Amino acid sequence: MNGQLQRSAEVADKLALLRAQLAAAGAGAVRLRGVDWFAWVTAGGSSAVLQTTDGGVAEVLVTPEEACILTDAIEAERLRTEELPDGFTFHIEPWAEPELRERYVQNAAAGRTILSDRPGNGTGAAFGEQPLPHALRQRRMVLGPDEGARYRVLGREAAEAMSEVLRRARPDWTEYQLAGAGAEALWRRGIHPALVLAAGERRLPAYRHPTPTNEPIGARAMLVFCARRHGLYANLTRFVSFGPAPVDEQRALMDVEATGLAAIQPGKSLSAVYHALEAAYKHADREAAIREHHQGGITGYRAREIVAGPSTATLLEEGMAFAFNPSFAGVKIEDTFLLGPDGLENLTFDPGWPAADVHGRKRPLWLEAQASS
Repeated sequence: MNGQLQRSAEVADKLALLRAQLAAAGAGAVRLRGVDWFAWVTAGGSSAVLQTTDGGVAEVLVTPEEACILTDAIEAERLRTEELPDGFTFHIEPWAEPELRERYVQNAAAGRTILSDRPGNGTGAAFGEQPLPHALRQRRMVLGPDEGARYRVLGREAAEAMSEVLRRARPDWTEYQLAGAGAEALWRRGIHPALVLAAGERRLPAYRHPTPTNEPIGARAMLVFCARRHGLYANLTRFVSFGPAPVDEQRALMDVEATGLAAIQPGKSLSAVYHALEAAYKHADREAAIREHHQGGITGYRAREIVAGPSTATLLEEGMAFAFNPSFAGVKIEDTFLLGPDGLENLTFDPGWPAADVHGRKRPLWLEAQASS
């Protein structure tokens, strides 16, 4: 089956799921506004133009009879030609008459409830919108075979971009240069740099979320990606050191992470992973570290679909993706994993990057680089 037919088949399955939810709720329509849900229901299409917003330039309205793209005349032809598989109709309004979209939605719902990922979109303009059922939100986090295939390619290429940049980095680069090189390496591969963090020697131990500055990186640096393509996020963190790396800190943190990863099993709760990490921090005599930064959680169509906490009862299932990011001050570890029948598969593994065997799993070391070419 070719790519377009595969996408159309995936869309058909997802539309059937949405219509089953409509019937169960006695609702008239499902309205999906976010770029995350747009990507999910279109099997990887993008409604994003402004990359820093949750809302895109198009919505999807699903009724028992129709699956319709709601957009304006600026965007419609590009979306039809470049982003969408077969299976959708279009409602196109002039950009200056957005009220026509609301009228169309209300008519399509025929006075019944509208289920939405973002009810009213925060404006209060839409009437009769209710949140999506919890079962549907849970179902989105369980990725199918085609989603997994797209994710594998994304993860591999995001890791290659990361490795490429850190092998070129030099101590006199600024954090802006490092982050810019990371973003360029992602864009060159057709990947959206949804988040690129960079920190050099001075700022690295001070901040868990170091947005880049004009400061030179110096003796060591961290680079972080949340890299998006087809709506899916590959999340990873790597370090470069111009000189000896902090081996003891790395190993201690890898042991913490290994305890958390071992807890990711079907049927367990997300909070069980949090508590496993909490116990591992205590064992490492770093009890406070779990309060200094979140530990990550389930990923997929958002960089973090759900962040793990002490009471997150979400049950883990095969097909879910995870990005945990245990950290000490100045040291972090992060990759994106897919839970399958054989356990966790590391989607962002680069076989060319230095790694250590940690409880049977290859985990990334710091790259020890030369200070000059």
